[in-house]
Amino acid sequence: MTTSARPRLLSVNVVHELVRGPRRSSGIDKRPVDGPVAVGYLGLAGDVQTLTSHGGPDRALYVNAAEDADWWAGELGREIPPGLFGENLTTAGLDVTGALVGERWRIGRDVVVEVREPRIPCGNFSARMKEPHWVKRFTERGWPGAYLRVLHTGAVEAGDPIRVVHRPDHAVTIGDVFPRGTPEVMRALLESGIELSEELHRAAGRSAAR
Repeated sequence: MTTSARPRLLSVNVVHELVRGPRRSSGIDKRPVDGPVAVGYLGLAGDVQTLTSHGGPDRALYVNAAEDADWWAGELGREIPPGLFGENLTTAGLDVTGALVGERWRIGRDVVVEVREPRIPCGNFSARMKEPHWVKRFTERGWPGAYLRVLHTGAVEAGDPIRVVHRPDHAVTIGDVFPRGTPEVMRALLESGIELSEELHRAAGRSAAR
């Protein structure tokens, strides 16, 4: 996905209500909110994270590109409003799939985040979308969105500019490691020396050892 517009935050989305998923409750039902929203090291004020697989410092925020959602809207013949994919942040003009693992963004004035790993679709996502073979289709398209770690707290709101303030010295993108990277890609990540999320480091070690 390529973009030409100046990157900005299109919407900030928090839990509307908990949803009963296939196995447990989920906070995937997120809706846009108006005005500034505080960002802490574990995510947005007013949000709820009910699963360890969708929370913690390395998965404090989930970001998805509006351009990807627009493509899916055309593909599915239905509206894909901000938050439908369960994302906390919906961006415009930013290639999220093409972001480097370890890339850092400044959102608005104060908040700095780091791109950590791709989102892996799950049963709750499939149940929310109510589309046949959704996990397979989403995975095959290869636009997963990304989990972010919060490096500097503050507040964000719709319309805030997003600036890339750091790119690590490697070429591995979120798309390259979704759903799993090749041994060559994973070795490149390990050899880059950047700090990886626990999950990505574990996956890289397994893959690079092949």
